[in-house]
Amino acid sequence: MATWLKRGASAEVKADADRQVRDIVEATLADIEKRGDEAVRELSIKFDGWDRDDYQLTDSEIQTCIDSLSAQELKDIEFAQAQIRNFAQIQRDSMKDVEVETMPGVVLGHKNIPLNSAGCYVPGGKYPMVASAHMSVITAKVAGVPRVVTCAPPFQGKPAPAIVAAQAMAGADAIYALGGIQAVGAMALGTQSIKPVDILVGPGNAFVAEAKRQLYGRVGIDLFAGPTETLVIADDSVDAELCATDLLGQAEHGPDSPAVLLTNSRELAEDTMKEVERLLQVLPTADHAGKAWATFGEVIVADSLEEMVSIADDLASEHVQVMTRDPDYFLDNMTNYGALFLGHRTNVSYGDKVIGTNHTLPTKKAARYTGGLWVGKFIKTCTFQRVNTDEASTLVGEYCSRLCALEGFAGHGEQANIRVRRLGQRDVPYAGQAEPSELTRADG
Repeated sequence: MATWLKRGASAEVKADADRQVRDIVEATLADIEKRGDEAVRELSIKFDGWDRDDYQLTDSEIQTCIDSLSAQELKDIEFAQAQIRNFAQIQRDSMKDVEVETMPGVVLGHKNIPLNSAGCYVPGGKYPMVASAHMSVITAKVAGVPRVVTCAPPFQGKPAPAIVAAQAMAGADAIYALGGIQAVGAMALGTQSIKPVDILVGPGNAFVAEAKRQLYGRVGIDLFAGPTETLVIADDSVDAELCATDLLGQAEHGPDSPAVLLTNSRELAEDTMKEVERLLQVLPTADHAGKAWATFGEVIVADSLEEMVSIADDLASEHVQVMTRDPDYFLDNMTNYGALFLGHRTNVSYGDKVIGTNHTLPTKKAARYTGGLWVGKFIKTCTFQRVNTDEASTLVGEYCSRLCALEGFAGHGEQANIRVRRLGQRDVPYAGQAEPSELTRADG
């Protein structure tokens, strides 16, 4: 039976924090919907100290940001974007349109149709999250979305040059220097100066994630991507320094980022806890990482690989770093995770920044029912049907008529019956034995 050497915050504490965030977001979105640009400007000034007449960056401002980066910085962004674009294209190529004759005279199919517009949020309040620009904008463009809008908060009082450059290089059609609830609210609801989008994508803090949740239905969303989560699964084939480094490397995202070690070695567990404390003395981002570890960090010792899989699936973590003798055991047996990082040679940071897979992943156990952001999130798979012969319509119509009668849908039944009478020359009574003028309308 598993032993918890360290537990994170209780469910009650987490629920209370979620409730406070939910109330703030609800009131803020209502204000944006009511007052539009005026509300957005007030929120930007209040939370980011950022005010301007138009939050959309001009072409000259974008070029200035690009020009401010070194040749090596631009080359690094280009390399990362090439990897992400390549894998996104591989995913897109796997999605095929279908058209097939399923029985004589009956043709069914589907088409993969890109959405018309997407709003991509790029977090950047604490750190300029350049990678998030690649992950959302490039993926949308590979999917074929014609209008891609981006929002990122100002960094240290101005648009972050690297984020702006990455957004532009990825192909964004409009770039706004806006952050937080005001950014996602403006993109989803629209304002006097910002045209609404069809889907919101991208990671963010708890307020951004909750805003996306509340806006779902008004627009589509990619998934619930809240504070970063990481789970390190390890055995004694690796050392404590490696485990501690991978835990704190993700905990630095913010003080609400869970970092969990799951192992079948008590010695490794205890050594990792000591190593975490040592690294927190030298890590430049120890302020965020230390708070996250103190409040949400966990260390779990399991008895077997099977128990490790069971616990990992229950946690359904966003990132799962597997460093065991047989990492493929977890690939073959785990079912709930955002992304797996298999073996000690890879790590979550590779996926976050450059390797090519998308880093926008499900959190708060959403991995039980969804994967991460990919080209398919920007595409609608829409079906169509065609009946080419009178015989086929008659055959299907007779079955349809009887099934409609079974359900009591007279109007639906008459849609079938009229075709059976006309195309099949069959003597079929009006649905429910009623005259056409007496047919009651059925719910569509």
